[in-house]
Amino acid sequence: MTYTPYHIEGGGRKGRFLVTCDHATNTVPPDLGGSLGLPEEDMARHIAYDVGALGVAQALAEALDSPLIWADFSRLVIDPNRGEDDPTLLMRLYDGSVIPGNRQACGVEKERRLNAYYRPYHGALESLAASRREVAIVAVHSFTRQLRGRPSRPWHVGILHAWDARLSDPLIARLEAEPDLTVGRNEPYPGHLPGDSIDRHALRHGRVNTLIELRNDLIETGQTQKQWGERLAPVLDAALDEVPE
Repeated sequence: MTYTPYHIEGGGRKGRFLVTCDHATNTVPPDLGGSLGLPEEDMARHIAYDVGALGVAQALAEALDSPLIWADFSRLVIDPNRGEDDPTLLMRLYDGSVIPGNRQACGVEKERRLNAYYRPYHGALESLAASRREVAIVAVHSFTRQLRGRPSRPWHVGILHAWDARLSDPLIARLEAEPDLTVGRNEPYPGHLPGDSIDRHALRHGRVNTLIELRNDLIETGQTQKQWGERLAPVLDAALDEVPE
C-alpha cells in the first residue's frame, strides 16, 4: 500500500462541521525507516500522538454527518499543529525522552519533512475547508493525565480557543452544565499558538472554530472513543445554533 500523509473520511458529507485530527497516529513514514529510534513504549505515549483522538474524531464526524481529515504521521516526525517557524516543530526531547531520529535532523531534513508530510496535509485541509461556503472547524486532540514530574491534571475535557470564542463559549457552557464533567477553558494548554492549525485554517479566514482536548485515559478503547464522539456531537450542534449568523 502506498503511504500517504493524510486521510479524508466522508468528504461528501453535508454537515456543518469539518473535523480535524492533527495528532491522529504514531506512524513514522517508510522513507524514515518506520522508526525514530524510540522504544515501543515511548511511541505508544502521548509524546508520539494523541492517544484515542482519532477514534473520537471518527465517531464525532460520523455523528455530525461531516467530513474528517487526519494526519498520518507522528508529531515527532514533524508537528502539524505548529507553525513552520515554531521551535517545537521538530522535537529532539519531549517529556523526558530523547528522540534519536531527530538528534541530527538539520534544516535540510526539516524542509524535506515539511514538503513530504506537513504541507500536503495542510494543503488538503485548506482545500477541504475552502470547498464549503460556511464551515465550523472542530479540532480533536487528547492530553495525558500527568506529565513526568508535574501535577495531575483534573479536567476531563478542555476547550481551547483564541480571541474567536463564538463556538467555544456556548460549548463550554453546555459542557459545564453536565454534572459528571470537569471542564477547562484553555486547559491544559493556552488556546492559541501562531501558525497552529486553528490559526492557519480558521482564525485567518474568519471561520467558526473550537479545539477539544480529551483526557486520554477516558478514551483508551474503541468503545469509549465512540461514546465520547457521540456524546459531543449533539452538544456541538446545539452550540453552533447559538453562534450569531
